[in-house]
Amino acid sequence: MNLNEQDCVKLSPLFRFQWEPAQNCHVLLYPEGMIKLNDSAGEILKRCSPDKSIAELIQELEQQFPAAEGLRDDVYDFLEVAHDNGWIQFAKPA
Repeated sequence: MNLNEQDCVKLSPLFRFQWEPAQNCHVLLYPEGMIKLNDSAGEILKRCSPDKSIAELIQELEQQFPAAEGLRDDVYDFLEVAHDNGWIQFAKPA
């Protein structure tokens, strides 16, 4: 997959992203069950928006977590996995 920093990311309509107090983590809910997300995945997915580019998403994460190195590559890796699992969709900016 060839991602462009200007591409936007949105959650697949098959999933609902939310904080689950009983699990103490962010989750993706879908009709057949639930996917528990680690902290990093939750931070990335809560910033996904069809109005926000991948570059903007990464910039927000870098501002919130300035000590994190290699953040850009990790975000791209996660986005590819999330897309391959059908959790997210990519879109060109409007």
